[in-house]
Amino acid sequence: MFQHGLFDDRDMAQLTDATLEVLASVGVLCQNEEMLDALAAWGAIVDRVAQTARFPRRLVEAFAAKLRAEAERSDVGLVAHTQTVLQDYSVRRPGTEQAAARLRAPAMPTLGTQVAQFYYDDTRQERRPGNHADFITLIKFGDTLHREDGVGHCLLLQDVPPLLEPLAAALVLAEYAHHPGPAFVWNVRQVDYLLEMGNILGIPDWFTWGAICFSHPLRFDRDVADKFVRRARSGAATGLTGMQVAGATTPITVAGYVVVSAAEFVATWIAARALNPTVPLSGSIWGGTLDMKSGTVSYCAPDGMLRAFAVAEFLRRWCGQEVVVGGGEYCDARTPGLYAAREKAYKAMTIAAFTGQHPQVGEGMLETGKTISPVQLLLDREVTRELQALAADFTVTREAIGLDAIREVGFGLGTNYLQTEHTLRHFRAAAWIPSLLDRAGGKDYADEEALLARAREQVRALIAAYEKPEVDPDTLARLRAVVERAERALIG
Repeated sequence: MFQHGLFDDRDMAQLTDATLEVLASVGVLCQNEEMLDALAAWGAIVDRVAQTARFPRRLVEAFAAKLRAEAERSDVGLVAHTQTVLQDYSVRRPGTEQAAARLRAPAMPTLGTQVAQFYYDDTRQERRPGNHADFITLIKFGDTLHREDGVGHCLLLQDVPPLLEPLAAALVLAEYAHHPGPAFVWNVRQVDYLLEMGNILGIPDWFTWGAICFSHPLRFDRDVADKFVRRARSGAATGLTGMQVAGATTPITVAGYVVVSAAEFVATWIAARALNPTVPLSGSIWGGTLDMKSGTVSYCAPDGMLRAFAVAEFLRRWCGQEVVVGGGEYCDARTPGLYAAREKAYKAMTIAAFTGQHPQVGEGMLETGKTISPVQLLLDREVTRELQALAADFTVTREAIGLDAIREVGFGLGTNYLQTEHTLRHFRAAAWIPSLLDRAGGKDYADEEALLARAREQVRALIAAYEKPEVDPDTLARLRAVVERAERALIG
């Protein structure tokens, strides 16, 4: 890791005091009566006219202490397990004991719940708002590329009314995907219709809560608050997906960013436990910074990542809660290519260096998660294979060592290992063999164009190989009936 700790004890004390002050004097805006009732019962000072809740210092301090105690209890089993694992990896030397802990490689990216707003047409090299036709193209591509993993709500359909959108996406998934993933719910009124559609398909809880992203700073707007209440009541892990932007939604300094962001996380956890005392808590942080020249926001700039690491460390030390630092997906690159894939990989590996946990490199998205590209997904999978090669398991056996080949080659004067049967038997499993990248490396723009051409051809071939699943027409009719009923109720 680059830094074992960003704050000393004096820093922690000042940040804690400031966060308590923000929660006590500013609090949060909350446009949901049920949440305000729960917060009032918890001990918050609620103003129902202004729809605000402020949190007394002593209660927040007690809450943080309780979370730390919970974390310590859960860590007892974790520490014992970790020690056992490290013993398996330990290398003993005279007078020393060295234990090597291994990072897990990120999983292979798929088309899941990206919910990108725009589709990048790699053939025409144009970006356009998500629609039914492009969503179907993505499903065909993903269903052929990774059928067993399923395909989910990867593109936002902007050709239907927003309240109906997840239901329309679910209907398309049910018809075109062999293993249809869940649709992303952004409004609580969509949940019951998706549950009904899942029951028709025989898939329980066929929806995903996705992220809880309230409006920064410190605002639970109605749609988010309504969804938050039902999620917490259901017992699903609840917390904040923080996407605070320094200089826009928080103070521009690292210290100010940490205080406002931490206040939002703690207020979210208090609200979740006020609604359901046993609900598991969660959270992630995607640190954003503002370019003062252009006004654009970056979630992979180094000053943004530093703020994310700082928030995660502060909350871990004060509350005992692990807040995941968001992965490489939110890169600044606007067009598909190896540059975008490397930018994501750099961010993901930087996160691993600071936190010890390796996030996914990318899932085919561009423009800080706004746009999705099939070609970029293939390139992200190629880079993921590179990282998996770094973390590859290998065996130490007599056959793997190849003593017969070592004796045969000797000093390499008459032959070499390329000519041995041992290399022939093992090279496919032992070597990294990319399908799109050139191991010889790129030289110029023409090489990048050739790489993109290979990727576009692979996308075309995968879509052409798609085979539509056989779905019972009566099942599809019943699903359409649910969507039509929802349209009448939600849209009018």
